[in-house]
Amino acid sequence: MNLRLMAACGVFVLCPLVAAAQMEASGTASKPAVASAALSQSNTQPRARDLGVPFDGTPGPLNAITDVAGVEVGYKTLISGEGRLVVGKGPVRTGVTAIFPRGKQGAKSVFAGYFAGNGNGDMTGTHWIEESGLLETPILITNTGSVGVVRDAAVAWMVQQKRPGEFWYPVSAETADVPLNDIKGQHVTTQDAWDALNSATGGLPLEGNVGGGTGMICNGFKGGTGTSSRRLSAEEGGYTVGVLVQCNYGGSHQLRVAGIPVAREMKLQEPCVEKLLDPPVVNWWNGKQVPVCKPNVATTADGVRAPEEGSIIVIVATDAPLTPDQLKRLARRVSVGLGRVGAIEGDESGDIFLAFSTANAGADEGNSAEPPFKDPNATIQRMQSWKMDAMFAAVVQATEEAVINTIVAAKTMVGADYWTIPALPHDQLQEVLRKHGMLQP
Repeated sequence: MNLRLMAACGVFVLCPLVAAAQMEASGTASKPAVASAALSQSNTQPRARDLGVPFDGTPGPLNAITDVAGVEVGYKTLISGEGRLVVGKGPVRTGVTAIFPRGKQGAKSVFAGYFAGNGNGDMTGTHWIEESGLLETPILITNTGSVGVVRDAAVAWMVQQKRPGEFWYPVSAETADVPLNDIKGQHVTTQDAWDALNSATGGLPLEGNVGGGTGMICNGFKGGTGTSSRRLSAEEGGYTVGVLVQCNYGGSHQLRVAGIPVAREMKLQEPCVEKLLDPPVVNWWNGKQVPVCKPNVATTADGVRAPEEGSIIVIVATDAPLTPDQLKRLARRVSVGLGRVGAIEGDESGDIFLAFSTANAGADEGNSAEPPFKDPNATIQRMQSWKMDAMFAAVVQATEEAVINTIVAAKTMVGADYWTIPALPHDQLQEVLRKHGMLQP
């Protein structure tokens, strides 16, 4: 493995995944095996709070979606090839993220609700969620061109696992990993989706260049996957709210950290490539030749694609006893959290949010119910509406922090046509926050 690919891994714990992706054959997929691969943060990988970024609210022990008991997250990361983009061959910078509301072994449905801040994106399975208020499948997130294969792989995985029900509507969501990945080449396979599903586990999930977020750009810097959580006080019920994002939207000029437009005060060079090709890469937005990156100078990704082109998928989990209508209310509050980071949910962005509750297990199995269909009516718990404000605040706060955790964790990545998408410069971020008296000790 060359050094640039090692850097693209973000942290070295990912490199075995990269090596597996490079060695993997693209032919017939093997059957899904029951396996587990623990994925946890590297001890050397900082998160936003480690850099002194201030946030409101009290996080859970992991400050992650997996603070909600039972939730498991798995990844498959694909990184291979370099040089000029050749559709169908690469380079490849993509992957799959899998989320289980009740873990791999939990077959019971959860109440759910979804909301689209802007609908220029895709999340399958939402018609049934809107109709029934039920989520009966794992959630998978990948790139735009691979939604279908990942969705079908989820069905095959559930069949192999002998999950109850005659049919299901899996949730498969996407963001577009251009220009780093050969997105039209559709390199994600059924086996990749199975690997993500089978690797799901509790603990602190990896962040940054991982899973479906591998090739993403967020707020003008390298983006990807991030997570955060909030724990309500005992007086508010003691419930947990966890958020996971796949962040691929926005420009650096919009980015707000602790309310400050930090990138406007950074020294950043224009978008660049690692090396020149013949003919050279041209910025489609202004028609100019893209320059080679200057060494040791921070960069912005602004301009590598149209303004507001991109998306963000946000998954909200909670153990609070909420019904589907209340979960839709939670999903709507994601937009407020994104607004705190500077998002405007632009025309070319697919900003789609899904919230679920692990409470009320067994209340309704939907299409997964089995004969003889003689169960008595379910008795469920439902939080009173006047208690919801603390839940709303938790979603807003955890969404904001999950986005910042994404861009703090993500490392500079070189992809197709040698496009170089830069990491957020931690030193400059801290300098700006210190200047405004916002850097925490």
